[in-house]
Amino acid sequence: MVDESKNIELTEDDLENKSKGQLIKMAGQLRDRRNELNQMASDRASKRDDLNAKTREKVDEAQEHREKRDELNEQVQEHKESRNELNAEANELFDKVEQLKSDMELDEGKDLEELEEEIEDLEFKQQTEVLSSEEEQELIEKIESKREEYEERKQKLDQNEDLEELVEEAEEVRSEASQHHQKVTELADKAQEHHNQMIEAYREADDIRDEADEMHEKFVEAQEAADRHHEDFVRVQKRLRELDKKEEEERKSERDKKKEEAKEEAEEIYQKFKEGETLDTEDLMKLQKTGLL
Repeated sequence: MVDESKNIELTEDDLENKSKGQLIKMAGQLRDRRNELNQMASDRASKRDDLNAKTREKVDEAQEHREKRDELNEQVQEHKESRNELNAEANELFDKVEQLKSDMELDEGKDLEELEEEIEDLEFKQQTEVLSSEEEQELIEKIESKREEYEERKQKLDQNEDLEELVEEAEEVRSEASQHHQKVTELADKAQEHHNQMIEAYREADDIRDEADEMHEKFVEAQEAADRHHEDFVRVQKRLRELDKKEEEERKSERDKKKEEAKEEAEEIYQKFKEGETLDTEDLMKLQKTGLL
């Protein structure tokens, strides 16, 4: 803020009633305070401009983050589309796998590992338990039946290479979709980082802009005070010129008056000279001075 206690106040009464010496002193004070305020205004304008430059830097920084965020979001969208397309393709392939299994009746009954375990359990029972002839024959038939079922299912799987290839293809497509999903997550995180940095840069720009606006108000305050002191300085200078002119007119009037008096005196002396009176040296000099001799 401007320290108003240092300001110089000029009133109409000062202009009308202060002496020339007092006005000269006041003009000096007004000039010095004006110069001081102009310097203050200049310093504040410089700080304001620096702050405005920093504001622009922060806005540019925010804009860079915005552009990077938007660019990353575009990439996110591209990977999302690829992921969704690949997932749809993988789903179709897995549906075909299930249909093929259904056609082969592989989706009914037990899988090979389960059949293999049951066969091993039956064989272990045959080797370790004491069975009657009838029970053993029944167990042997059961083992043979399981083996036939196992071989039948294994043969169906071995004979259908398309199923394995289809499963492999579906898994590869699903894996590729997962890679795109990973990219979606990775790029979305980066986009969010740039978004957060953009928001922070804009916030800092707003804070610095507020400082710049405050400094501009201080600049205006100092500049207006400087302008007022300059206007008062000009008013005092004008008043001093008026006083100088008045003094000059008074001096001229006094000179003219003395000149007229001298002329009248010289004419009286000259009249005496014409009448034959003797003139002394001082009278002669007065006549010479007025050009009558």
